[in-house]
Amino acid sequence: MQLRHRIKLKTTNATIDLAPLVDVIFQLLIFFMLSSSFTFQSGINVRLPKAVTSDVIKEENWIITITSENVIFLNEKIMTLKELETALGKNKVADRAFLIKSDRRASVGRIVDVWDLCRKLGIEKINIATNQDS
Repeated sequence: MQLRHRIKLKTTNATIDLAPLVDVIFQLLIFFMLSSSFTFQSGINVRLPKAVTSDVIKEENWIITITSENVIFLNEKIMTLKELETALGKNKVADRAFLIKSDRRASVGRIVDVWDLCRKLGIEKINIATNQDS
């Protein structure tokens, strides 16, 4: 005798609740946004001129920056030409290397003034920053 058992499977419409999934993804998004490091380069915006013969300088320099508005900065501190002369005169910087970063729209007269000031103070190592033309 064969006994047949009828097994009834209950079929229901199973749904997945998306609210917890959205919460988890939102929390992951917030976590990665807060933990990622954003690089913010502070400083003075200067567009350097291009040169084919530029070299990479590997030693530490004092940086004199001249913006397109002919404003002078010494290591990101704004100065006038007289203040620059006083600051360089106090620090005995004749043996240090200097890097002049000037915007391509800066006045050539202002660049020459800074160059002459450095030479007057006995600074021999003066370089002008450029971008390599590629």
